[in-house]
Amino acid sequence: MRSSSSVGSVAGLWFPSALRRLPILDRVAVGLFLTGLGCVGTGLLPAREAEVTIRRILPLLLFLGTVIVLAELTAAAEVFDIIAARIAITARGSYAALFGLCVLFASVTTMVLNLDTTAVLLTPVMLALGRKLRIDPTPLAMTTVWLANTASLLLPVSNLTNLLAAHRVNLTPLAFAHRMWLPQLAAIATTMAFLWSWYWRRGVRDANQLGPLEPHRPGDRHLAAIAFGACVLFITALLVHVPIGAASSLSAGIVLVGFLLRGRDTLRPALVPWRLLVFVTGLFLVVQTIGQHGLDLVVGSLIGVDDGVSGAFRAAATGAVLSNAANNLPSYVAGEAVIPAGNHTALLALLLGTNVGSLGTPWASLATLLWYERCRAANVVVPMRRFLLTGAGLATACSIVTVAALLVTQ
Repeated sequence: MRSSSSVGSVAGLWFPSALRRLPILDRVAVGLFLTGLGCVGTGLLPAREAEVTIRRILPLLLFLGTVIVLAELTAAAEVFDIIAARIAITARGSYAALFGLCVLFASVTTMVLNLDTTAVLLTPVMLALGRKLRIDPTPLAMTTVWLANTASLLLPVSNLTNLLAAHRVNLTPLAFAHRMWLPQLAAIATTMAFLWSWYWRRGVRDANQLGPLEPHRPGDRHLAAIAFGACVLFITALLVHVPIGAASSLSAGIVLVGFLLRGRDTLRPALVPWRLLVFVTGLFLVVQTIGQHGLDLVVGSLIGVDDGVSGAFRAAATGAVLSNAANNLPSYVAGEAVIPAGNHTALLALLLGTNVGSLGTPWASLATLLWYERCRAANVVVPMRRFLLTGAGLATACSIVTVAALLVTQ
């Protein structure tokens, strides 16, 4: 029998070798997850506090896992191809009309539902639209990811951070919208200007005219109907305030049953987004550990205690910088913890910075990570240098104009 020490030696040699064979993003996810576990194992993060964090993010992880399965199978059922064809037909060959329809669709979806739903469900629509029209999918992909973030200000349900902020400042959905409507308009207008200038205008796009397009006919109409019905159910459940994890699980389960009956060959283990799940878990554990060992003090000194103009811009800038360094959800939580209870303007400015300012790096928001997963699954590569530079410019501009609008509405 092989000794336990030899088994450990073999495992010690095999694991790093297996990790090196993984794609770079898989290695980042696994490395961050192992770092988070190491923080707990070494006592840097007390086990009790780690347990509280895991319990808090379990509904989020459930949503992320099941909503991606829902999106993958809905795409396989060709529902997104049907919607994409209808958008193209409505545009009647006009790039400007197509741009306006895509902006409207992405903005309304994000505001009424939430940014993660837009990233998961709308990204495949846009990518399918590019394939149907035989044009570069990059402008369509960027429209989705930017508006998934910048159109997420109006309602508490538009963003997970909005829900936290609305509870903290004790605002009803209507009162929250009353305070945020002008920042929301400013964010969408700024995003449209950046999208048109950098991705949509004549001279930067790859074509000037859109060809005619026929309605798409799916290979299995019954399976497409099941998937479409599941998506409608998902949206309806969110509108009536069913917990987001329960809504996505039920909808994904319905589509799974449909594929078990009519398209079993499509089902595969790769449908489960393990990389995203371990990345998010590791991220929360690592950021919480850093917070307990000095980050909270740093964030507090950066934001300060002023609730006026200066304090609002400082809070927004801090939220934007932290979001692009780590991720906007733990960054908002870190900022919220150090803002005095009565400083509502500073808190909402922090919210703006973490929402519209999280466009400079791919990991700055969960919506961007979800969007990246959808692009990767469709074999669409967005030039990273251009993504980073234009995203940083939009994040800066949106943070400034939305905070200015917030100060007008107070």
